[in-house]
Amino acid sequence: MTLTDTSLSRRNPALLILMLSLAPAIGLGIGRFVYSLVLPDMRDSLQWSYSAAGFMNTVNAAGYLLGALAAASLGKRYGLFAVLQLGTVACIASLLLCGVTADFTLLSIARFVTGFGAAISFVAGGTLAATIGLAYPERSSYLLSLFYAGPGIGILVSGLIAPFVLQGFGAGSWWIVWLVIGVVSVVMGLPLLRKLVDASEGTSTDAAPAVAIRPMWIFLVAYFMFGAGYIAYMTFMIAYVRDGGGSAVAQSAFWCVIGASSFASPWLWRGVLARGQSGSAMAIILGTNAVGAAMPLLGHSPLVLGLSAAVFGVSFFAVVAATTAFVRFNYPRETWPKAIAVVTIVFGIGQTMGPIAVGAISDATGSLTSALVVSAATLGVGAVLSAFQKELSYR
Repeated sequence: MTLTDTSLSRRNPALLILMLSLAPAIGLGIGRFVYSLVLPDMRDSLQWSYSAAGFMNTVNAAGYLLGALAAASLGKRYGLFAVLQLGTVACIASLLLCGVTADFTLLSIARFVTGFGAAISFVAGGTLAATIGLAYPERSSYLLSLFYAGPGIGILVSGLIAPFVLQGFGAGSWWIVWLVIGVVSVVMGLPLLRKLVDASEGTSTDAAPAVAIRPMWIFLVAYFMFGAGYIAYMTFMIAYVRDGGGSAVAQSAFWCVIGASSFASPWLWRGVLARGQSGSAMAIILGTNAVGAAMPLLGHSPLVLGLSAAVFGVSFFAVVAATTAFVRFNYPRETWPKAIAVVTIVFGIGQTMGPIAVGAISDATGSLTSALVVSAATLGVGAVLSAFQKELSYR
């Protein structure tokens, strides 16, 4: 790997990875999940059903899926860091677009672009983070976790801004949130304009080696279940908190706890991720995530919701880190972009199906509780399945 700022890469690889993590902070932490914060106001103002609201996340996930399919080839052709930059710019532009239209079709297109940009920047950034970690084998799991803590920054920023903008400007101010958060994303993305990594990194005229999928089919099914299960929680929990009487402060606190607790992931899960050769790391972390998703079923009390946010947040992006750790341990380096893209594609399929399905369930039952039941159960099944994934022996 060629790093332009050699002093930064040699003295502080953690800082370099944290700077790269601004891409998923914008694309995922803000681009995907700020929608959950404005969803109640958008649904009321635009008179959407739960199915229509879920569709917005479904189309976002569809963009993510297409981006995951294209990421490896784009990285090979243009370089991983260039793809990371392109994806981040696309996400920022789509956030701003959401603030200037109420048209369902245009909003759907914007959400699609956000998903596409988030996926290509995520795959490229994850591959770069894994590559940087190669130079520091004793710290590689920790360094990799730093990248996946990035979305927590975006979630935290969203939680500190969106509820209070909605409260300050009143009903129907959802579009102001999109504009404000878009401008904030522009500022956050400025460090990525710096040439952190050689633009040619990841380019190649050689065909990438094939990635054997069959040996990790259990792992992929489990990750599909995660994609389908987590999205219901992240899409509808703010509406659940609000429906339970939660104020803007309560909504902000809940969302900020999810974001802030993700910062503990690199330290909490570093030992587990270091043993990520099999599916055991995924099973432990995903099982924890399922517990967090199930907690709101115990009631609307601040203590229960706070614990749910903390447990869910501390394990959420660690599940994603576990997939990259699995790829890093079991596949040759030259196949990493393609292998990471494969697991991201499976994840994308799951999260494409999840929102519209749980939205339809909520419409049919007239309650968000049913969506949370489905979410927690799906995550639990994924945790059990992943425990059966063995280390790949053919590497």
